[in-house]
Amino acid sequence: MTETASARVAEPTVVIVGGGFGGLKAARALRRARVKILLVDRQNHHLFQPLLYQVASATLSPADIAAPIRHILRSQRNAQVILAEVAAVDLGARHVGLADGRSLPYDFLILAAGSRSSYFGRDGWARLAPGLKNLEDALEIRRRFLSAFEQAEQEEDPERRREWLTFVIVGGGPTGVELAGTLKEMARLSLPREFRRIRTDRARVVLVEAGPAILANFGSGLSEKAVQGLERIGVEVRLGLPITAIEERAVQLGEERIPTRTVLWAAGVAAVPLGAGLGVPVDRIGRVIVEPDLSLPGHPEAFVVGDLAAFPHGPGGPLPGVAPVAIQQGTCAAANIQATLDDRPRQAFRYRDKGSMATLGRGKAVAHVGGLSLTGYPAWLAWLFIHLMLLVDFRSRVFVFFEWLWAYLTTQPRARLIVGGHERAQPVEPGAQDPTGRSGSPPR
Repeated sequence: MTETASARVAEPTVVIVGGGFGGLKAARALRRARVKILLVDRQNHHLFQPLLYQVASATLSPADIAAPIRHILRSQRNAQVILAEVAAVDLGARHVGLADGRSLPYDFLILAAGSRSSYFGRDGWARLAPGLKNLEDALEIRRRFLSAFEQAEQEEDPERRREWLTFVIVGGGPTGVELAGTLKEMARLSLPREFRRIRTDRARVVLVEAGPAILANFGSGLSEKAVQGLERIGVEVRLGLPITAIEERAVQLGEERIPTRTVLWAAGVAAVPLGAGLGVPVDRIGRVIVEPDLSLPGHPEAFVVGDLAAFPHGPGGPLPGVAPVAIQQGTCAAANIQATLDDRPRQAFRYRDKGSMATLGRGKAVAHVGGLSLTGYPAWLAWLFIHLMLLVDFRSRVFVFFEWLWAYLTTQPRARLIVGGHERAQPVEPGAQDPTGRSGSPPR
């Protein structure tokens, strides 16, 4: 055996489950390490989740916010991509079992499998109110939104027409707020001249939040500004009203019943089931409780990052399920693997909060960045710049910039295509809960 072949055999194997922000960042952070990386994902693409709502609202196309994982890692010689679904993890044997029966042995493991929508035990609501976690969800929401106007255009009965032109969004976190503002502005600015029998600008968009405020993590000042900004463009904001029933043609808010044919879900999240099968402690929504260095208790070779991880060691309670958390944790897990290989002490994870921001519509946003609170156009420019820089692929940055510029100048987004099938069920684990105990937003 040659010296080169011997060195390759000696290289430890790092299996990364999930090609999202955390998993992809960990893989790229290990690009110079003497390891063999196996990145496993059931999708062939990395998805920029913070802009999923813009695909759902027909502002962007799927290819604008997604890039093939193989393309992203094409120059990284120590990385191999495996398109497969992970069925189970055997921590004792250090094996990752795939759904097709294969098994991947590892020396180090990074679990970055993410989360999914939670309906708080009301699984039947998934068919009636799709969540927003992947491209399929975004295209389904786009289909329902645009199809509602087509149905209203052909409807003779005024009551039924009003049902088609009423859109209820459940959850006042960033996803719900951004979706509500974008859908209302499309109905108000983009569609009016394209229909002859209906007034699209009179479409109702109702944002429902069970808690006392939308964007609760932004602080009361920005939360109030967000309500004012949404109401200024015509969004109805309902606070302190949990959804008690979702039906084919209506939603129930306590004593109030809102007739509608389109309900969209941005309220709760739960960890994917993979974490619950590890045999280690999890929190009430199935996230794995990790050590300060992001490893699993009793298994220093295994790490959990991103939406699947519950990190209870810092101030302020659990970390939010947002992209910066996953990115920083992916970097930390990779650094601790390298430290172990170099026989150096590991470092505890410390989250550096870079702020929060959400758009309210065309040229309007709220942002809390570096201790500063921004609103209106300056906040929107900050939101635009930061999101462009976070996009992984340079091509995506260029295309998204020009799509945004076109939509801003013309109010005519070019991705208004109705594609996809009919309603589909999205079952979730019963009993999943929001970590804050109230309606919120899916992890971004």
